[in-house]
Amino acid sequence: MQTHYIDAGVNLTSSQYESEREDIVMRATQAGVVNMLLIGSNISDSQQSQLFAKQFGYVSTAGIHPHDAKDAPENYVKSIEKLLQHPEVVAVGECGLDFNRDFSPRSTQQKVCQQQLELARNAQVPVYLHERDAFDTMKSLLLETSVTGVLHCFTGNKDALSFYLEYGLYIGITGWVCDERRGAELQSLVPLIPDNKLLLETDAPYLLPRTLAPKPKSRRNEPAFIHEIANQVAKLRGQTVAHVAKLSQDNFERLFDKRHGT
Repeated sequence: MQTHYIDAGVNLTSSQYESEREDIVMRATQAGVVNMLLIGSNISDSQQSQLFAKQFGYVSTAGIHPHDAKDAPENYVKSIEKLLQHPEVVAVGECGLDFNRDFSPRSTQQKVCQQQLELARNAQVPVYLHERDAFDTMKSLLLETSVTGVLHCFTGNKDALSFYLEYGLYIGITGWVCDERRGAELQSLVPLIPDNKLLLETDAPYLLPRTLAPKPKSRRNEPAFIHEIANQVAKLRGQTVAHVAKLSQDNFERLFDKRHGT
């Protein structure tokens, strides 16, 4: 019996998929992927993700990534609100803070993130959060409001994990956990995530699992490789792959059930 997976974070709008999105989706389906969350990182990207979600039967997010915060249009909050009216759009984001690359000024990142947190709270939808090297500031922003959601591609330390879990967020695990060079700390923390807070995501086309063999010639990640993340997480947690996949699917449906009716 084939194991079913969800991919809780896919950048299907990426130019890396430009000529073969239908093939990407077909391979994912063949690999047992039954749902995906298509990530929006700016307004046009969010609009395209919504259209792809409708086309392929998935769900999507709408928001402004911290990298794009400096270019957010003045009316972006209303644009996100409009997108949230579509049944496919189940979360605000990808929003958050990235003090690692600082593609947008930190003050701008904080303002845009805070506004999206307020929007998610008022609309009573989850947030899809990005945080890289910005835990203290993110913690302060979250403590000013009350939202549900997922900390996408978690790569923080034990203190950060403890806070996010106590706050009530789900934890998204990507192929970072398959990287023996920089994923060692994450590998030690994966067993500490409660069963009811775990989500698996590829963040494709990024973060190709280093344990994947053979690797695609393109060196590009895709949703069909979610099984590799599930395998690694299962090993670290002492659980079966089928169990981990089912946990992630159940959590995904619970988090986003207000919009897609599961």
